[in-house]
Amino acid sequence: MDNRIAILDLGTNTFHLLIAEKKKDDWQVLLRDRQAVKIGQGGINESRILPDAMERAIAALKNFMIPIRSMHISRVYAFGTSAIRVAVNRDEFIKRVKDQTGITIRILSGDEEAAFIYHGVRKALQLRDEKTLITDIGGGSVEFIITGKGGMLWRKSLEIGAQRLLEKFQHHDPILPEEIHSLNEYLKQKLQPVTHALQVFCPEVLVGSSGTFDTLSEIYCLKHNIPLPVDSPETPLTLNGFAEIYSELIRKNRSERLAIPGMIEMRVDMIVVACCLIKFLLDHYPFSAIRVSSYAMKEGILDQLDLLPD
Repeated sequence: MDNRIAILDLGTNTFHLLIAEKKKDDWQVLLRDRQAVKIGQGGINESRILPDAMERAIAALKNFMIPIRSMHISRVYAFGTSAIRVAVNRDEFIKRVKDQTGITIRILSGDEEAAFIYHGVRKALQLRDEKTLITDIGGGSVEFIITGKGGMLWRKSLEIGAQRLLEKFQHHDPILPEEIHSLNEYLKQKLQPVTHALQVFCPEVLVGSSGTFDTLSEIYCLKHNIPLPVDSPETPLTLNGFAEIYSELIRKNRSERLAIPGMIEMRVDMIVVACCLIKFLLDHYPFSAIRVSSYAMKEGILDQLDLLPD
């Protein structure tokens, strides 16, 4: 159908598919799917997509093409982010994907990625004048966006995603205190632009965008017997709730983390270092609250679709 489109968000850890149909002046989401691909695994810090990661990625895209074909999608928009963006062999990967699936990948810059995340979160949380720091922790990069009256006030994409941090710093499971210390020293250096922006703009609320934050919210809801929202654009989490989950995660090994109600396999490896990053932000700036947006980049792309070049 001419009014049905597919958006592919090709992240470092997870590939996402969103299929939507234009109804009057708005888009109705018909299908969401995701697959853990871990395209950056083993090669992310050498800026290379390894052969087995390429095979996982192409297999996932072939799976996505099944509903895309059966639902008669008129246009497919595929966007590569950090792991593909920085890979020295990205042209080879893009060509293989095109040859084997017919999908053309567009590479987003970090600034473009951050802008789409902003539009997705804004749609989910109805952001108005309240100053927030949106944080989207991907496997390859982390996007930081400060919002307030007038919209997006500041944005920055840093190549310090959870797959990179995992491979650089977590060599034991459970993570060792000295590994957390080394990670924090690294973040102190890498996050200087962010900590400076926090002092300049003074946001009040930390907003987590999808991914790790979705899992933290689900764990929090199950732990406190809060009904899990179904298809809600915003899900519950508190600062105290995060602190409880963080202290539990850093004490447990992989199998123990996987046994936590709400934990999912695709997050269990990276969630410890991702939570260390969140803890670093909370320790270094006095946020008054935390909110979780279920919407992220792909919903922002959908929101801005009419402005995309053909």
